[in-house]
Amino acid sequence: MKKIMTLSLLIVFVLLSAACGKTATTETDKNENSNTEKTSGEELTIGILPAESAIPIILAEENGYFDEEGIDVSIKSFSSPTDRNVAIQANELDGTIADVMTAAAFMENGINMKITSDISEDFKILSSPNSGITEMKDLNGKNVSLVPNFILEYIMDDFAAKEDFTYNIVEIPSFSGRAEALMADKVDGVVFTEPQASMLVSQGAHLLGSSTDAGIKGGTILFSDEMISTKSADIKAFYKAYNQAIDYMNNTKAEEYGDILTKYQFPDAMSNYLSTKDSFPYASIVSKDTFDSIVQWTKDKGQITKNYSYEDLTDFTLLPN
Repeated sequence: MKKIMTLSLLIVFVLLSAACGKTATTETDKNENSNTEKTSGEELTIGILPAESAIPIILAEENGYFDEEGIDVSIKSFSSPTDRNVAIQANELDGTIADVMTAAAFMENGINMKITSDISEDFKILSSPNSGITEMKDLNGKNVSLVPNFILEYIMDDFAAKEDFTYNIVEIPSFSGRAEALMADKVDGVVFTEPQASMLVSQGAHLLGSSTDAGIKGGTILFSDEMISTKSADIKAFYKAYNQAIDYMNNTKAEEYGDILTKYQFPDAMSNYLSTKDSFPYASIVSKDTFDSIVQWTKDKGQITKNYSYEDLTDFTLLPN
């Protein structure tokens, strides 16, 4: 009888061990298939401008994708790059939509942020309705409104160099101010981002050129060095949610989410432009050639004193594989 009980206990022990082993394996498999890096649980504040580049971030927040990835994102919307930079200097933002020259200028002034991806963007050069200007070269000697020292001026300088003309800068920082000046024929031309550019064309402005057609892509997302070093899991989660929003945009009619964007200073006609887009790209790297060209331009403009390297200002290791 004693031998029988011993054998029975041994069988039970073996069965329990096997069951525990199976449960442990299942949990291990589950962990391997999920994001094993733990996010901080702290609020992540992102600065945006009312431009195409902000749409994936907005939709990731509004559709709950950030929550699904375990991060708490707060979006701050700015009407001009200058206002955004003031917020950066006041340490109010962990990350922001910006451009290569801004990243270089920040480093020059002791603000340590790195480029972690490109953005979805397209900038257009427009002329005013009654200017009679219908070709890029006709802007020679004319007044063009843009925000100096940012990607807008770089794009305009690139076109001017290729077409061999000069132009005068009229600085109007806000989106709405530039649009009003153009449509009232107070300036001859503007450099404007989408979707506002297409809206102005529909109202009578003339389209002269596109940064996308010219192969210029210098817009970026920046995160602080502190965020990158201490909360890398949060940034990785941010980009997973960002790309999920891109999937949503590529599979959803723009009119289904156009109203959401009006809360972030976008025009009501937003969906008209978005419906013309074939697809939106995932967050990706900024090419080294583009980076080097913009950094050299920034140095030539006197905004920085040295040519910062690709390694100095970029970190693309947090993008999804």
